[in-house]
Amino acid sequence: MSIEVTVLDPQDDAGEWNRYVERSDGTNPFYRAEALELQAEDTGSTPYLLTGFKGQEAVGLFPVFEYNKGPITGAFSPAPQSWSCYLGPSLLNVDKLKQRKADRRTKRFLEGALEWIDEEISPLYSKFVAAEFDDVRPFIWNEYDVQPGHTYVVDLEGIDEETLLKRFSSDARNNVRNADEDAYVIEEGDGEDVERIVDQVAKRYESQGQSFQLSPEFARSAHEQLPDGSIRPYTCRVDGEFVGGILVLESETTRYRWQGGVKPEMDIDLPINDLLDWHVMRDGLHDGIERYDLVGAGVPSINRYKAKFNPRLETHYEITSGSFGLDLVIDQYRKLR
Repeated sequence: MSIEVTVLDPQDDAGEWNRYVERSDGTNPFYRAEALELQAEDTGSTPYLLTGFKGQEAVGLFPVFEYNKGPITGAFSPAPQSWSCYLGPSLLNVDKLKQRKADRRTKRFLEGALEWIDEEISPLYSKFVAAEFDDVRPFIWNEYDVQPGHTYVVDLEGIDEETLLKRFSSDARNNVRNADEDAYVIEEGDGEDVERIVDQVAKRYESQGQSFQLSPEFARSAHEQLPDGSIRPYTCRVDGEFVGGILVLESETTRYRWQGGVKPEMDIDLPINDLLDWHVMRDGLHDGIERYDLVGAGVPSINRYKAKFNPRLETHYEITSGSFGLDLVIDQYRKLR
């Protein structure tokens, strides 16, 4: 039986789509219909919820955004310059399949999805970022350019606090153990703290002369509209004053270090980010979370910080097709918006 790719409506079919998202191992909260609509609104793009069916059984998900400005047409996942976590394709109902059948199902679903994108969107440029999805061969066979990217992941499953802490480098371990617990408070904040964290990151990027397009409003809307616990704003306060924070995206198995953890603006004799990351990992461990994805391992100066938690290296993929440099043109359009 062949696989049929259909498009679910992000409003009318939101409940159905979200049920598939919850059953797929390779998804995160940004796959949910409400998050896709927020991305589309924030970026001026149109979302398509591509869903592969074998008969009545859902076998694959691929959220895709169409972006049009003048003569430019692009297909993206996640949305262009949205600063969302990974999207791209995801499979479900493949755990019990033998490898040969799983390979065939993946190939048929992706080829059907790519055929739909080509016929219905006809993009001049396509860019997809896929993680927790290893079989990118169908993209290569369809003449997409596939480049590996990297992230660091800390395993939390099956260990206790002390074992986790012992894995850290000596300086990170000492920073956690020797910090005066009366000197700071780390806790989960609210919607205002979501905006504080994003504003702090934006200022850090601005001070370094770099572009940063994630809006505080988008992040706060995601915090408010996604299910409780999907986005957790961890904050650190000293004498009641906000000094730093990390926005954590959480799926059933994984916490993602989505935004934050930048160098504090004020000079404080306290290892704020070490303490924030420790609390995020420790709480995740107690809640049965299996992994802490530090989201990125491609910037040497930042890698030195992340590596002290003794993570392992994982690969994700940037998949592109079409006119070289068109993503930069689209970036310029977004800045003008």
